[in-house]
Amino acid sequence: MNIQDIWSSVLNTIGQAWWVEISTARPHCTYYFGPFASAVEADTAKVGYIEDLEGEFAQGIQVAIKRCKPVQMTIDYEAADRDTYNTSKSSMSGQFG
Repeated sequence: MNIQDIWSSVLNTIGQAWWVEISTARPHCTYYFGPFASAVEADTAKVGYIEDLEGEFAQGIQVAIKRCKPVQMTIDYEAADRDTYNTSKSSMSGQFG
């Protein structure tokens, strides 16, 4: 681990690190990449992340560089919708009979 990684880790611990937030329409997801010590460093790195998502045929890509402290690196809204649907469907299945 080099000094830059240590510094990024410290900044992340106190919620001052920079992250690349990428949202896609298809699949409907939000991805977080980081942490970075500066916005410039995050902005430089975003190109590779975008290329990877384009290579996976993601559509509707939107990018933001922001200070945050994400608790989840990938948020898959479609999976969350399926889980909510399946949970509500199974909880209602015993009510009719």
